[in-house]
Amino acid sequence: MRALRIGTRGSLLARWQADYVRQQILAATGIDAEIVIIKTAGDKLQMAPLTQIGGKGIFIKELEEALLEETIDVAVHSVKDIPTDTPSRLHFPAVCKRADVRDCLVSANGVTFANLRQGARIGTGSLRRQAQLLHLRPDLDFRDLRGNVDTRLRKVESGEYEAVVLAKAGLDRLGLSQRIAETLEPDVCLPAVGQGAIAVQARVKDTDAAGFLAPLDDAETRSSIIAERALLSAMQGGCQVPLGAWARLERGELVMEACVCSVDGAQYVKERASGAPEQAAQVGETLAQQLLAAGAMEILQSVSRNLG
Repeated sequence: MRALRIGTRGSLLARWQADYVRQQILAATGIDAEIVIIKTAGDKLQMAPLTQIGGKGIFIKELEEALLEETIDVAVHSVKDIPTDTPSRLHFPAVCKRADVRDCLVSANGVTFANLRQGARIGTGSLRRQAQLLHLRPDLDFRDLRGNVDTRLRKVESGEYEAVVLAKAGLDRLGLSQRIAETLEPDVCLPAVGQGAIAVQARVKDTDAAGFLAPLDDAETRSSIIAERALLSAMQGGCQVPLGAWARLERGELVMEACVCSVDGAQYVKERASGAPEQAAQVGETLAQQLLAAGAMEILQSVSRNLG
């Protein structure tokens, strides 16, 4: 029986995800894997805004290199960190069952989004969250925020921010759900592409790893992720495009909504598409064309110019 090495980033949340995959593999195959911590560029540049350091692949590049160099056998990623282009010698044998896709608000004294005072200072590192929430509350003062979940929560405790916006799945996984003041429904804030989903990457030639990982793959999550990533690819978007998207199965049909907003929230387009789960990529591409026809390209071009 071969030893299996699972590569992961070193944050608490990344380690939780790697351990979750380790336990799933153990339960399915009886193989107990070793977890290997690898520091990525995104971890080393904690203070720089994502818009400045270029979001594409900064949280996974070193893990992919370790896979290609065969110092690890599989790598565990948050799907929302995976760029649309990945090395051809690597693939994703498992996309695990998706957790809650929604964003949530953590605030001082449990204040909800609608009840935040005018001009309240809100922390987020995401243009997507900022743009959608400014569309509803243009009076709020959004500030850039980086760092792990603990760091972000401390910014609220210290009073530096009146609230922060985070992925609910991350807080749930870390046992911090009690800190949530409000869960933001998708009609308020559509999630990032892949939010709440974990994917496991391996070498294409490593058929053993693909076999170990096959029981972890969730067909419904995979079709949703294929649709969302096809949309992202067609929109030529990286991590720092104000694009929200959510695909899911409803009564056997793949249904997907997506929106594109200007950074200040003033311009906003939202569209919806649906189709068979087997046509997931086509659903994503169709929705991208609908968004572009509705004016999304002009919004994205202005975002790109502003970020310069």
